Amino acid sequence: MLLVPALLFGIPWWTLVVGGQSWPVAVVVALTAVAVAAFAGLPLLMAAGHGRRHLDAAARVGDTTLGVAWVLFTWTVLGQLVELVLAFAGMPDPLRSRVVAAGVLVVTLGLLAHGTAEALRLPRVRRRDVVLDRLGPGLDGLRVVVLADTHFGPLDRTRWSQRVARVVAGLEPDVLVHAGDLADGDVADRAHEVRPVAELTAPLGRFSIVGNHEHFSGAAQWVQHLRGLGWQPLVNAHGVVERGGDRLVVAGVDDPTGTPDLRAALSGVAPDLPVLLLAHQPSQVRAAIAAGVDLQISGHTHGGQIWPFHLLVRLDQKQISGLRRHGERTQLYVSRGTGFWGPPLRIFAPSEITVLTLRTPG
Repeated sequence: MLLVPALLFGIPWWTLVVGGQSWPVAVVVALTAVAVAAFAGLPLLMAAGHGRRHLDAAARVGDTTLGVAWVLFTWTVLGQLVELVLAFAGMPDPLRSRVVAAGVLVVTLGLLAHGTAEALRLPRVRRRDVVLDRLGPGLDGLRVVVLADTHFGPLDRTRWSQRVARVVAGLEPDVLVHAGDLADGDVADRAHEVRPVAELTAPLGRFSIVGNHEHFSGAAQWVQHLRGLGWQPLVNAHGVVERGGDRLVVAGVDDPTGTPDLRAALSGVAPDLPVLLLAHQPSQVRAAIAAGVDLQISGHTHGGQIWPFHLLVRLDQKQISGLRRHGERTQLYVSRGTGFWGPPLRIFAPSEITVLTLRTPG
């Protein structure tokens, strides 16, 4: 619990302040005080912002501190490698350490500006055709628009939600799905942010599932809220989409934070019908393969959100974005997410609104 924050702040402190730069004493003292304050304050801010009290002001400051610290940590580690190269090249200190410190700061500030713009911008529309072997001709060309990981939370994004809703409406979805992590916090606090997206329509159905963050906030209240707005929350349950005499099963399972039960979700489903499964975490595809699911749609990973965090995400989730086949029948599409969690940053992991067009073979 102490080692990770110590490294997160200690390596940047060494690289920028006391690692051979020979800054004036007043500069060293001031920057050291900032590092100590961030080290001590981050866990307190995160606990107050994302714990039971849900203090949005604390969450905003804590999330921003975490994001800046992670980016700074990443590039000071890389800066240390550059410093080794410069040392072998014969560049002396304090020039060498000052050059590295300046380079790290320039790169970090540039990436923070870029990452903030990426996080707050309107997500890009990503389109993919997905061929399902068992899909009937009446459903050929069915447009499934996917939202995931909107994470409406401490930073009020009502205007962003309105812009996203306009884009989705313009895509004219046949089916609209939300693959979990709709919001962080209680319905009473987040309903106004969620409303523009939640009031979208789709002629063949709107389906949602529970992500791990709904469980942190109280999943039952969000299920009830969406059901009241006309959505069909799928908590170990399924619905059926029909067009042109052909049918598609849309099933959903709970997040592993809760109690996922794919057998219950598919109870009563005819074995010859194609199945589209909403499961928040990509790792749930193992059960989908065993059940003969045709297509699983997931989120959760954010594509890593802040480079190179995707390397850590991949240890838990083997697929972090895109479409891939698993086994003979099952395909898995993983959205990089429509919003962001925590730090308002996306670095080399752009957000998306996804249009999956389902196709029959040939």
